[in-house]
Amino acid sequence: MAFSTSDLAQMRFAVSPMWEITPSFRLLNSAARHPVHHIWVEQVRPRLATAGAALGWLAELIPPSGYVPDFLNPAPAGPAPALATELAAIRAAPVDRVRRDLDHLTRHQGGLGPRLQALYADPGARLAKVAEAIENYWKLAVAPYWARIRAVLNADVYYRARQVAEHGASHLFNDLHAAVVWDDNALRLARRKQPLSRKTAGAGLVLIPSVFSGRLRTRVALPDPPQLAYPARGVGSLWESRPVGRTDALAGVLGRSRTLLLTELETPASTTELARRTGLSAAAVSQCLTALRDAGLVSAHRAGRSVLYARTAAAETLLEAASG
Repeated sequence: MAFSTSDLAQMRFAVSPMWEITPSFRLLNSAARHPVHHIWVEQVRPRLATAGAALGWLAELIPPSGYVPDFLNPAPAGPAPALATELAAIRAAPVDRVRRDLDHLTRHQGGLGPRLQALYADPGARLAKVAEAIENYWKLAVAPYWARIRAVLNADVYYRARQVAEHGASHLFNDLHAAVVWDDNALRLARRKQPLSRKTAGAGLVLIPSVFSGRLRTRVALPDPPQLAYPARGVGSLWESRPVGRTDALAGVLGRSRTLLLTELETPASTTELARRTGLSAAAVSQCLTALRDAGLVSAHRAGRSVLYARTAAAETLLEAASG
């Protein structure tokens, strides 16, 4: 894909929740054991089993491999759009865009399932169902871990931005991925079946790091700028246990029970699970979690009939400072 000075001037990075949906969903439905994400898979897969039909839309929209409809990945609005913003863009996808993407999916799969046939017949009425299924999946599989995932994605963006500042855009592209080459004002992707063309994409370029993508993924559709999702740096340490050192000083501020719960939330857990782990009563755990959530140290995510609690980025920073 050829680049003009104007395109380079409009190049930007974005952290996108939707760009994590497709590869993570495929990973959970794969029989192979992933060398990095198996810890996450083992925690999340049982939750998905209880969701059942609620995720049927995703099962039809995201095949095990190959093409995924482009309308599922609208161009990120800003550097870090919330999932709600991206879902709003999906619900507002033009009818002709949805049907064109489903036609493309049909050519790849040989047909559409019953839900997608209904979506093709009336996109305006069915896109809300698609967005609802995505949101349900997000709450079960990604939201409880988003603070940890987001930290890796942000670190990648900061690293790439520093590369541009110190060495220029060509160095950035040539270090992005083994299949990416910047040569003579053109971006070339090795092993891509169809060449990238400016005639089918808007101006600029959006670079999107991903923790679940093990390869390059692209979206090229007018009027949006081309999007290039690439594996983020540091994914190998994403699920590593982070031992917490001495927390006596923190316990003096938060109280021992609340500090204990924060340390136990290395892995997202329900009130019942936390009570079992810590020996605290369920009522005491619930009271402490409410206080921690009000302070912005814990987030709550409904998963079926239970609620999962997870540490926020602020809690991670606090524990790291207290252990130093």
